[in-house]
Amino acid sequence: MTVSFVHIRRRYDFRSIEIGRWVTETERDRAAVRFHDALITLMNTLHVPEEVISLKSSLGLQYGIGGQLGVCAHYIPATRQLALAKNAGAGSLAHEWFHAFDHYIAGKVFVQPSRQAFASSLWLNSQAYKSHPLTARLFRCFEAILLSKDGTQPSELFRASQKVDREQQVLYWARPEEMCARAFEAFIEDSAPYNSFLVRGTRSSPEARLGLYPEGEQRDQVAAAFGDYFAQLGRALGKASLAGSNKH
Repeated sequence: MTVSFVHIRRRYDFRSIEIGRWVTETERDRAAVRFHDALITLMNTLHVPEEVISLKSSLGLQYGIGGQLGVCAHYIPATRQLALAKNAGAGSLAHEWFHAFDHYIAGKVFVQPSRQAFASSLWLNSQAYKSHPLTARLFRCFEAILLSKDGTQPSELFRASQKVDREQQVLYWARPEEMCARAFEAFIEDSAPYNSFLVRGTRSSPEARLGLYPEGEQRDQVAAAFGDYFAQLGRALGKASLAGSNKH
């Protein structure tokens, strides 16, 4: 079977897939194969169905469109689009997908979140939420990433991120949504078969050497929390799908 972006859109039911006008046919076809392989790896690693990858058809993909100087990939909350640059987006898919998930799940978990809010940030700010067993598991992921093991102090990842922010005079690395996306990257890189289009650099990159990814025991705790949450999410959706099919 020849893989194309048409095939990818149909399989996952993405809301849209847009390709930049400067992407050649050869580049488009090569990118489609890389997206296909990376998305299958992501889906299998999380043990979830296709509908989770497309966030129930709410997520749009862009490849080689616009972009910002020096930015290889980004997620746009206002339009729910995940965008990768043509020549520099490889390795960013897991990070940006988690941003999309973090944004999408905020509207399912929290009470009246703002339209562009991320669940990780709302959790850190103690926003009112809807109680559910899956929500409790998601919050354990945030706890493992953002808090110390006993839950009373900021995590080592948080401290390292704040340190880099101070040195660079920015507020970026220590934003909860950014720490959670990097922690998700680490989980995927440790759990999935090697796929450099999906994720790379959480172990030996300059950022990793600065402590901007979870390390040691915290990394293990984060992986366990993410693994449990997504496995349970996949099971819950599988049961819901089975129940729906049994009605016919």
